[in-house]
Amino acid sequence: MTPPFDPVSPPVALTIAGSDSGGGAGIQADLKAMTAHDVFGTSVVTATTAQNTRGVHDVVPLSAEHVTAQYDAVVEDFAPAAVKTGMLATREVVEATTRALETFDGPVVVDPVMVAATGDRLLSAGAEAAYDDLIASATLVTPNADEAAILVDGAVETPTDAERAGRELVDRGADAALVKGGHLAVEGDPDRADGDDADGDADRDVVDTLVIADGSDDEDPRVRRIENPRIDTDATHGSGCTLSSAIAARLARGEPLEAAVADAVDGMGEAIRRGYDVGEGPGAVNPTAMDP
Repeated sequence: MTPPFDPVSPPVALTIAGSDSGGGAGIQADLKAMTAHDVFGTSVVTATTAQNTRGVHDVVPLSAEHVTAQYDAVVEDFAPAAVKTGMLATREVVEATTRALETFDGPVVVDPVMVAATGDRLLSAGAEAAYDDLIASATLVTPNADEAAILVDGAVETPTDAERAGRELVDRGADAALVKGGHLAVEGDPDRADGDDADGDADRDVVDTLVIADGSDDEDPRVRRIENPRIDTDATHGSGCTLSSAIAARLARGEPLEAAVADAVDGMGEAIRRGYDVGEGPGAVNPTAMDP
């Protein structure tokens, strides 16, 4: 007997980002994270990279026209319920993405991918300056400490710095900002960073700082610090891409912003703890280990 066709109709999300030939970050991580959260992922590729677990060897941006054509093809056939942006590579692609999203009425998560975990720059200087309009239209912007420092033109080394940066990004128009704490120093002691406590242990909490505009000009943004145990590993390749995509997937399913962020941040612990031990360099996080 022929089995009956039994399709599912999950929410659709869209990632606009670069490709990682090593498979651990970028579009590849985004689609894995969306699938793990029961969301159908679609994609717009902004650049291809020649990279692996040890570094980025080459970046080839695609034209803004082709990026726009990919976006138009997706939205003409699908109905994305949320969009996430990652590595946009050039000023022209940042501007094209901003224009494309002007008519999108769902949540937009902007992950301003500027620096790889290996320290390699992934964005031209001109593109960094073009982010203002995209940030202003974002539901959520999710920089790490290095990216937040570039965006606000100031040091981001402690959770207090992260709160200041998040407030500035909200002041610039974002509905909310999540400044990730993986590389922040212990509060009040900037010499103790990257997980070292006073005894040199690497088990203190990671503090991510969420700043949410409350919608009133008369009220300060709400601030929430989300603390989770630090996993003692350097295998965090793809963590930023995975986190922003998990948040976008949860928003596509209709979850409220604060809950979507908190649950995705909590889930990153398992994605890191059960990461992929692949390649000769530090491995990658495992999006499929996250609790959907």
